[in-house]
This record gives sequence, structure tokens and C-alpha cells, in this order.
Amino acid sequence: MMAANGASCARQQKRAARDKHNGKSTDSSVRERRQEDKEDRLSLVVWRRPVTTLHYFLLETLIKLKEWTLKLWQRRGAVFLVLLLCSLFSFAYSTEGAHQQYVEYLEKRFLWCAYWVGLGILSSVGLGTGLHTFLLYLGPHIASVTLAAYECSSTDFPEPPYPDQIMCPQGGGLEGSISLFSIMSKVRLEACMWGAGTAIGELPPYFMARAARQSGADPEDEDYEEFEEMLEQAEGAQDFVTRAKLGVQHMVQKVGFFGILACASIPNPLFDLAGITCGHFMVPFWTFFGATLIGKAIIKMHIQKLFVIITFSKHIVEQMVSLIGSVPRVGPSLQKPFSQYLDAQRNKLHHAGGSASADENWLSWVFEKVVLVMVCYFVTSIVNSAAQSYAKRLQQQRHSEGKTK
Repeated sequence: MMAANGASCARQQKRAARDKHNGKSTDSSVRERRQEDKEDRLSLVVWRRPVTTLHYFLLETLIKLKEWTLKLWQRRGAVFLVLLLCSLFSFAYSTEGAHQQYVEYLEKRFLWCAYWVGLGILSSVGLGTGLHTFLLYLGPHIASVTLAAYECSSTDFPEPPYPDQIMCPQGGGLEGSISLFSIMSKVRLEACMWGAGTAIGELPPYFMARAARQSGADPEDEDYEEFEEMLEQAEGAQDFVTRAKLGVQHMVQKVGFFGILACASIPNPLFDLAGITCGHFMVPFWTFFGATLIGKAIIKMHIQKLFVIITFSKHIVEQMVSLIGSVPRVGPSLQKPFSQYLDAQRNKLHHAGGSASADENWLSWVFEKVVLVMVCYFVTSIVNSAAQSYAKRLQQQRHSEGKTK
């Protein structure tokens, strides 16, 4: 009897070991299949497979338009209210009367704010590679206002939106009357709107992770898959990047509002992980968005704004130009176009006008081409990302059909 029991126990142990082994082999095969699918999707880019990529991009765009249309129909009450408000504003805009000055003021201010909010969303929305709108638009705008303020000794420029060229006001101001706080106040609206846009752009990872946690479905997002793998392998993490991601995840999960605020208040390339973490652990929406909005639109933007203003203050710019000239051999040749460019900008600010110099045109041409290249790369990354998303739909459909057979 004891021998039979021992044999039975031995058979159960062997069966458990075999099941465990089969489970490991199954997990290994699933992991290998996912890795192969991922490599196949990543190869779907415009410069390698242009016809297939553009075809998949169009199909994914149609699917997204259908999904968004259904969502708008589900919220048709809110859509109707927005359309009603737009109709009322359109009626007030087209009707003559004393209210026109207020309507025009609201229109200009709304378009100016919407412009910077939109640029902020493009910077962080996560459509492939974000467009670096701070370096391309907000930073140069703050720099131009800073240079103009020191040159004109005044910040009495036209209120936003500015004209194509900033001009010094008649009479100017007192020499040395410009301070950091006066310039920060001048560009506060643009900076805060851009920061609010970056906060809005961080919402998609949060909603994606939250919906995946509530439904239990596998979301179509590579970052979320990496996040789950990181949670599974948290104890054995050794490399710096994984430990940094774990640090962000632990701070957000344990500290809550102030952890999110701390991550959002500093330049942090891992903040997408904070949104995924908050959605995965069901952090309330207003806790996440409130901390993100305060951190990005107020704290972080004042830090970045202060850095740009100090960098482009009058004395520091002059020192930078002199340092460029001190570089051996190439220094004087590089110093000349920058000096002439700054002189041309000063002449414009004082209504000197005139035709632009060749060096100024050269610098403007280079900047325009850099902006064009970055925008083209951003659009290309959107196309690649949409095509890869459609390829993942096909892979999941193929695997699900294989399971049912």
C-alpha cells in the first residue's frame, strides 16, 4: 500500500514537472512569436516598404476615423452643445454692433492660445516621435522677445498675437529698466499654454493603460507591453534605463500626487511611463491630470522660460559671440554672420528696415530647412506608427483565427 502511494506520488510529481516544463516551453514559444511579430512590424517603414506602409496607413486611418465617429455619436449631446456655441459665436461675429471689439479680442486671444496648446500637444502626444516644438517655436519666440526687450528697454510690444515682426514702441524706455520678471510676464501666456498642451498630450497613455486594466484586454501599444515586462522582471533589473523606469514607477505609485508632480516638473523623457503607471494602477484622473498640469504648465515652464531668457539676455549673447570669435581658425568666419544677424535684428526693432543681408538670409535659410526636415520626420513617424498599428491588428487576427481552428 505504501509502495503504491509512493508510486502515485512519484507519478504526480513527474506530471507536475512535465506540465511545468510544457508551460515554460509554451511561454517561450509565445515570447519568441511576439518578438518575431514585433521585428516584422518594426521593418514596416516608408524607406523600406513604402507601398505596403502607405497602404496600411490609409487602412488604419479609416479604422480610426470610424472609431472616432462612433465615439462622437455616443457623445452627441456634448457635440450638439459645442456646435450650438460655435453657431452663437458665428452669429455674433457676423453681426455688426458695439460688441464687435470684444468678439475680435476673444477671437485673437483664443486663436493665440489654441496655437500654443496645439504645439504643446504635438510635442508630447506620442505619435511616433514627438515634434520638438519647444526648440522650433516656443524657445525662439521667448529668445526674440528677450532680445527685443533688452534692445528697446521696454516690453510694451503689441499684445498677443504679435505681428510678423516685433517693433520697438515709440520713445522706448529707460536704459536698464528691463528685468527677468518683466520678460517672464511678457511670455507667460504662451509658455503656460504650451505647457498645458504638453499635459494634454500625456493623457493617451493614461487612458490606454486604464482601459486595458478595466477590460483585461491586451492593448495595441508597445510601451504598455514593455511596462508589463518590466513589472515581471523588476527584481532582476540591472541596467540603468530599467532602474530609472522602475524609479519613476515606484515614485508615482507610492507618493501619488506629489510623485506625479515631481516627475512632471522636470524635463523627463520617461514621463510616458508615469501616465501608463497611473492608468495601470487606477490612479484617479484628476489626481494624474491635475499634478501633470501644475508640473508642466507652471513649474517646468517657468524653469525652461527662465533658462532661455538668461541664455539670450543682452550681455550673455555678446559674450557668446565673442567666444565664437576666439575659436582658433574658424572663429572669425563664424562670428561674422552671427554679429551681422544681431545687428540686422536691432535695425529691424528700431524700424530701420532695409533689405536683409546675405548672411541673415543664409541663417534664415538654414533654420527653415532644419524645421522642414524635423516636420517631415515627424509626419513620416506618424505614417510608420499607424502602419505598424494596422500590421499588429492583422497579426492578432491571424493568431486568434489560428486558435479557433
